Amino acid sequence: MTLSRRTFLIGGAGAAAAGTLAVGWALFRPDRRLDSRTAPALPESQIALNGWVLVGTDNRVTIVMSKAEMGQGIHTGAAMLLAEELEADWAQVRVVQSPIDRIYINRENLVNGLPYRDDDPREHVEFVRDFARRTSRYFGSMVTGGSTSIEDLWLPMREAGASARMMLCTAAANLWGVPVDACVAKAGRVAHAPSGRQATFGQLVPLARDLPHPYAPPLKTPGQYTLVGTSPKRLEGKAKLDGSLRFGIDVLPADLPRQSPDSPPTALLYASVLMCPTLGGKAASREVSVQGLAGVHRGFAVDGYNGGTGGVAVIADNPFIAMRALCGLRVDWDHGPAAKLSSADIMQTLERAIEDSSRQTYYEAGDAGAALRRGRARHMRYEVPYLAHGALEPVNCTALVNGGRATVWVSTQVPQAARQAVADALGLGADDVTVHQAYLGGAFGRRLEVDYVAQAAVIAAQMPGKAVQTIWSRPQDMTHDFYRPACVAKFSGALDGDGNLVAWQADSASQSVTAQVLPRTYGVPAFAARLMPDGTMAEGSFDTPYECPNVTVRHTRVDLPIPVGYWRSVGHSHQAFFVESFIDEMATAAGKDPIAFRLALLKRPEHQRHAAVLRALAEFSGWRQPARWKERGTEFARGMALHESFGSIVGQVAEVRRDGRGGYRVTRVFCVVDCGLAIHPDMVVQQMESGIVFGLSAVLEQAVTIRNGQVDQHYFSEVPLIDMETCPEIRTRVMASSGPAPHGVGEAGTPPIAPAVANAVAALTGARPYRLPLRQPPALPEAERAWPGDRWCQWSSSL
Repeated sequence: MTLSRRTFLIGGAGAAAAGTLAVGWALFRPDRRLDSRTAPALPESQIALNGWVLVGTDNRVTIVMSKAEMGQGIHTGAAMLLAEELEADWAQVRVVQSPIDRIYINRENLVNGLPYRDDDPREHVEFVRDFARRTSRYFGSMVTGGSTSIEDLWLPMREAGASARMMLCTAAANLWGVPVDACVAKAGRVAHAPSGRQATFGQLVPLARDLPHPYAPPLKTPGQYTLVGTSPKRLEGKAKLDGSLRFGIDVLPADLPRQSPDSPPTALLYASVLMCPTLGGKAASREVSVQGLAGVHRGFAVDGYNGGTGGVAVIADNPFIAMRALCGLRVDWDHGPAAKLSSADIMQTLERAIEDSSRQTYYEAGDAGAALRRGRARHMRYEVPYLAHGALEPVNCTALVNGGRATVWVSTQVPQAARQAVADALGLGADDVTVHQAYLGGAFGRRLEVDYVAQAAVIAAQMPGKAVQTIWSRPQDMTHDFYRPACVAKFSGALDGDGNLVAWQADSASQSVTAQVLPRTYGVPAFAARLMPDGTMAEGSFDTPYECPNVTVRHTRVDLPIPVGYWRSVGHSHQAFFVESFIDEMATAAGKDPIAFRLALLKRPEHQRHAAVLRALAEFSGWRQPARWKERGTEFARGMALHESFGSIVGQVAEVRRDGRGGYRVTRVFCVVDCGLAIHPDMVVQQMESGIVFGLSAVLEQAVTIRNGQVDQHYFSEVPLIDMETCPEIRTRVMASSGPAPHGVGEAGTPPIAPAVANAVAALTGARPYRLPLRQPPALPEAERAWPGDRWCQWSSSL
């Protein structure tokens, strides 16, 4: 038997280590996530009842939020969990960003990456998952990612709310001399019905302040929910509409600390950077001459931090002066090892790696090789490119360094790792660094990185006592990202005489994100990171629910000097395209309806959630056969896909039509999602729409291509986004809860859209797409390829 990651964890060496693990596991104290060591800076009128909630004497309920809000709605969704158990008045609820503290560490992020299938032995799976949660308690980090936020906060938020409610009820009972169980909280008040007495939370909280914190309080059952499952207005929605919400780039002098209340605002300077055009390169000289440039304070070389690329920086009075100063610089570059790589070479390397003997078996059942030789085998090859994150808020960070301390204001998904990165870059202790976490203007995984945070701190250290905001131009962001890995895959499948899928073999190759992220962001030794399994490379393929008697899923890790990072839905973003395109082609070869073909592969009880989503999708979309038809002389076609990621099952139907230029246009998308308990159904719909638009942008025209280690794409015009004109009509149905707990939705809408559209295009044109994007991306004119290539430089020179 081939040794796989799952084999190691479930049996074999994993079983041999179980005794040692169990001993360590038993030594862990019960995991309590109520009390924090660090309180948020709030007025004295706000009294903390635990590390997650404060109640003010003015009746305001302040919920401490450990996750980054980047448009996904986590501040509202998580606050609803706590407010539900607290019985708070939703109109009185607000949120503040948490400080960095151990109780806010994400316990589900590591669990989510474990290489398990739903047919693995449950006792082993639950043991390792619980052990991973307890390990994360001591060695984990504050992370907003992996669609784990609501799962991570599902228990602690509810326990915090219930614990605070019990304290307030106890305070009321003590005040009135009545039994605690006779006091009932509702809508921000505690009442004693027999006597008719009641008091607001604000009146009771001073009396509850010093009461013992109840642990493991009784929680509501789903049937008792009054807030969860509804769709109240988002807490940050009004501030976004009126422009008062502050993102990282919105830091102003008034936001900075003053030496005294009467002193003038702290000066805020601005920095712009020009990094080596070759990924991983650096400036060949440390000398940067900016003498005689008005408004410019300093120019200097900067190293590449935490996996980033080195370059030069200029500090000036405003960002425009800094950017324009860079336009006139002539820098000699040390291009480094990536200078030898181009996209064609990379794809050839990945192609060869598929057959590499070092490939790792992620899942194996039966004998796929023998079954392929016996049946009617079909073979496919798929390819996807590198992709940039392209968050709308430019990469930025404001830093103030003075007297052995540093303060940063930054939009980040990893505040704890950002703090450590600043400390390491400046030679400080982590306790000497303060991180103010701002709202994020999009992220999609880019702000899981800390390269720009460390860089900004080092730049600010050049001007001690003065705050410096470093802002990257759009070309610097596009050409110095941590990209979604390119991937090549080969699939083979066989049908029996009745058109049933009897064999399936999948081989793919890509770089490993985890092998890069662990050393550069968390300080794990590179050799140790390489030994750790990276489930993200093959997720969505090895753990698919489809039932086939003979399956082999393998993946080869390839090392290349191209920086890669977690992109929205990670490995699911390409493995879903491979798997669902493959399944659709096998259905076509069998002469069967794509939905019926899939339903035949979902017979086991544990796969009935998937089958239910498929049936609901067929009904909701008005699924029809044939998949291609005409209306008023215009050709239409439909394609569908089903995919599970982050615990949520999503089915999508994409409709395409011929346009007048011989191409096609996506006109409608139908989406059905089973995400377990939908905390805020409207936000689930919003996230499905967001994931579809994000994924569709990549499907149609987005690709990052590399020539001599340099990224070709500089602007959104070269990686086009779906806009209002090109966006299809999107209809979403959120299925009734299939369980008592919620699952992730921030990324789950993205994976199915690529295969759904590709399957529709195959039906429309008769030619199946095997490569993304489906259309050739627009190219940057040759005249603009000379570095730095900033149209800003060309435009500003004419001012």
